[in-house]
Amino acid sequence: MKAIHLTAYGNPAQNLRMVEVSEPNAPSASEALVRMEYAPIDYSDLLLANGVYFLNPKLPSVIGGEGAGIVEAVGPGVTSVKVGDRVTIPFGTFTWADKVLAPAHGLFVVLPSIDARTASMLNINPTTAVLLLDEFVKLKAKDWIVLNAANSHVARCLIAIAKSRDLKVVGIVRRSELIPEIEKLGVDFVGVESPELPKQIQIATGGVPISLGLDAVGGPATATMASVLSPGAHLVSYAWLSGLPIHVLQGDLIGKRLNIHGFWMYYEEYLPKIRAALTEAAKVVASGKLTLPVTTTYKPSQIKEAIEHSQRGGKVLLDFNQPN
Repeated sequence: MKAIHLTAYGNPAQNLRMVEVSEPNAPSASEALVRMEYAPIDYSDLLLANGVYFLNPKLPSVIGGEGAGIVEAVGPGVTSVKVGDRVTIPFGTFTWADKVLAPAHGLFVVLPSIDARTASMLNINPTTAVLLLDEFVKLKAKDWIVLNAANSHVARCLIAIAKSRDLKVVGIVRRSELIPEIEKLGVDFVGVESPELPKQIQIATGGVPISLGLDAVGGPATATMASVLSPGAHLVSYAWLSGLPIHVLQGDLIGKRLNIHGFWMYYEEYLPKIRAALTEAAKVVASGKLTLPVTTTYKPSQIKEAIEHSQRGGKVLLDFNQPN
């Protein structure tokens, strides 16, 4: 069967290659064999391939942090999934292969109304969004949150899930041409990163306290976010799209006594909460309130082109249904 191996860290387009490997063994007790359908190329996959993520598997190794497929066989005593179920693959089982063996208890059976492409993207971004909204502030209806990189996939998930909870959302983007697109997602205010933005946000919110800021950018963008948060608020850094250290003015850090957190969904304390978060996220997707757009798909044999496209931007899926 075909699989994609990372052969060295750094330069993913050069070091990821499709190879022929042996079929997995028959599933043992507590395992299931899954035929993969789709697997996205996520931001975290690129970080891992570059050697700057929190996982460093011994190489060569299959990688791929999430995906969806069909259960082909189950091991003795497995009752949580059955042959024919469409499932998402749990963290720790790399997905860029025709077939994978996975712990059955970690597989999540996808609602029938969710298609295979969408299912492949459920585990990371939508689940992250639920955890970010749950873990730092006890939010109630009509509370405000602020997030940047509002056109990113995680932000789209945050907006949809926040709106499903009747929260108010400020979205920040870096280009004015993105504003109409983000407004369509249902944010209550969207503005462009600028020195004038904090005042614009204060006017838009009527000065109501904002107790949660979700930062995916880093650098000066973090300082902008900190400036609009209320005293005692929580500022959560969950990605570093700018590649820069976060900037926070001492006046905001000290004067407001801001709480600053780093977030990774696979920290030990979050692992028991992932299934409930995934369940909520999947329901929001199934309801039609959250869509997960795909830019294009590539065959595994086109991994170099797929990686290069993903690095330029857009959501790219690997399609394991197609013959290579």
